[in-house]
Amino acid sequence: MDSYIELFAAVKTFCRERVAPATYDLFIADLVPVSFENGTASIGVRSEFIKGVLEDRYLAMLQEAFAAVLGFEVTVLLVVMEEEKPAAAQLAGGSYDYTFDNFIVGQNNKFAHAAALSVAGNPSHSWNPLFIYGASGLGKTHLLFAIQYEIAKNHPEYRISYVDGDRFTNEIITAIQEKKMNEFHDKYRTVDVLLVDDVQFIGGKESTQEEFFHTFNTLYNAGKQIVLASDRPPREIKSLDDRLRTRFEWGLTADIQPPDFETRVAIIRRKAALLNLEIPDDVAEFIANHLKNNIRQLEGTVKKLNAYYLLEGIQPVIGAAQNAIKDILNETQPLPVTIEKITSEVARTYNVSPEDIRSRKRNANISTARMVAMFCVREITGISMEEIGTQFGGRDHSTVVYACNTISTRQQADTHMREMIEDIIKNVRS
Repeated sequence: MDSYIELFAAVKTFCRERVAPATYDLFIADLVPVSFENGTASIGVRSEFIKGVLEDRYLAMLQEAFAAVLGFEVTVLLVVMEEEKPAAAQLAGGSYDYTFDNFIVGQNNKFAHAAALSVAGNPSHSWNPLFIYGASGLGKTHLLFAIQYEIAKNHPEYRISYVDGDRFTNEIITAIQEKKMNEFHDKYRTVDVLLVDDVQFIGGKESTQEEFFHTFNTLYNAGKQIVLASDRPPREIKSLDDRLRTRFEWGLTADIQPPDFETRVAIIRRKAALLNLEIPDDVAEFIANHLKNNIRQLEGTVKKLNAYYLLEGIQPVIGAAQNAIKDILNETQPLPVTIEKITSEVARTYNVSPEDIRSRKRNANISTARMVAMFCVREITGISMEEIGTQFGGRDHSTVVYACNTISTRQQADTHMREMIEDIIKNVRS
């Protein structure tokens, strides 16, 4: 590596492939390389809140990432950046805690915001469960963390647990392998507040749904607060058990829609203010008119404009905004990354590893997962059967044809499989 900056870019790439997109955007994307000396990698974080979350949940992953890139272990030190930040830290995105104060309310999200405020102010006595849903990048995770922050501030004695559906599944697998299910039950069934992000990821996983069913019942019957977030309402999570779908609808369901023009402008101005970047009104309106469906894209464009200004001295004018928007919209994943994402999603659904899918193992569950992965790659990318075979360990064209035909026939007769594949494809495309 020529520099710590290049090294850290590789570390972030490693992490991106192992966490949900929302988790990466919230906790990893804005980390800053500070220094690398005597086997210690110092990383800048934007707040004490983010530092605490990283130390509690993702420090081991960061250490694993450095070891994977360097070939040896290092000590990871998280440092909260001071107010007077160097240019690298300013590029990180400013101090942006996920609280209610920093949530921009508009017509698209005011009901979900009000419901979240109500739960945060009166946990276990307002709405239980609270189920928030909406497309990626609209603020669901922000509301979950705002609820967590508010309850922790007002009730320091409460035990609060935040987890996403993918991590919940992985923890179950680890607990089973290590014979630590009692510890797993103690972790999640004795909390005062449970917040579960991306809960749609537990759909189609029998053991995970069974555990979550009992966890939900234990907490609900004890009068503990449950908050769930998903990219779709419970009735549209086709691979979810009916008994869970029914329970998810017991309380209040609130959706978040894409922000209207005024809200988009407010989000742009708020992000610019956090970066100490002055954006003219015509530029803010230009961005808001061209990016309509994703808050992360709005914020990403402002960050790109800030980078232009800090690194090249380019003022945030319309021309710069055009380039920034083009950069954001053109950040499509290359084919190998898309195929890896499909393989990982199928592996997660079938509780196997991506390595199993690419291997020559022939037990029933892995074989089915492999055929589903090939079918989904064909559906999503449209690449040739020969290329799919190449991507899956150099398999013959006829093997891929057989796999795709088999899954196509099976899903027509098997409603559960069809809904599971629909969920896989939707998750990959989100």
